[in-house]
Amino acid sequence: LQRHAQAVVEAQLAKAGAAQGAGQAAVIVLDHEGGIRALVGGRNHAESEFNRAVKARRQPGSAFKPLVYLAALEKGATAETIVYDLPLQVDGWAPRNDSGQYLGPVTLRQAISQSINTVAVRLYQDVGGQKVTALARRLGITSELRDEPSLALGTSELSLIELTGAYDVLANGGVAVEPSAIRRIRLSSGRVLYAREAQRAEQLVSPAIAGEMSEMLHSAVQTG
Repeated sequence: LQRHAQAVVEAQLAKAGAAQGAGQAAVIVLDHEGGIRALVGGRNHAESEFNRAVKARRQPGSAFKPLVYLAALEKGATAETIVYDLPLQVDGWAPRNDSGQYLGPVTLRQAISQSINTVAVRLYQDVGGQKVTALARRLGITSELRDEPSLALGTSELSLIELTGAYDVLANGGVAVEPSAIRRIRLSSGRVLYAREAQRAEQLVSPAIAGEMSEMLHSAVQTG
C-alpha cells in the first residue's frame, strides 16, 4: 500500500501537476480503526522533508461539503429531500457553480453527486454555522473553522489527516476513530514494549445517518 501510494502521487503529479499548479501532493490511507496503512507526505523526501499529510493546512474545497450534508441529515433531511440550485447572494457574496448553470430543484443525492456549490451554501445557512463546526469538532477536526458561508465550500484550512479521519468515522459506521501510526513495538525476542490501547467504541454519528451519508458519497462516485 505504501509503495502504491507513492507511485500514485508521482503519477498524478506527472499527469496533472503542472496544469493545476501543483508541485507536491500528499496521501493518507486509514483502516476502519484509524490505523495508518499508508502515508505520503510529499513527492520526494530527499528534496523536501515537510510532511504535508500531517503538518500542512490547505483549503479542502468540496471535500468539506459532506460535513455540511451530514449536519443536514442530522437535522432531519434525507438523501431524497428536495433542495434548490438557484442563484444566491449572502451579504454581497454570490457563490457560483463550476458549470455556470443552475438546475433548479434537485435531491440532496443529486446535489452532492454534482458538487453543487449553491446547495452546499443553502444547507449551511439552514443548518447554521455553529452546528456544522460542532459536527466537524465531533469528528476530530481541530483546525480553526471560520464561521462564514464560504466554509461550506471548504475555505477554512485543514490538515489532510484531520479530514481523512472525519471521513473514516463514516466508513466505520459513525463510530469514533483516532488516526495512529503505531500498533505495537516488539523486541526480536517477542517481548512487547508498547501496545496501543483499544479505542472506546463511541458512537459519534447514528449508524443510519452514517450509512445514508456513505451511500450518498457512493452515488457521487458512480454518477458525479
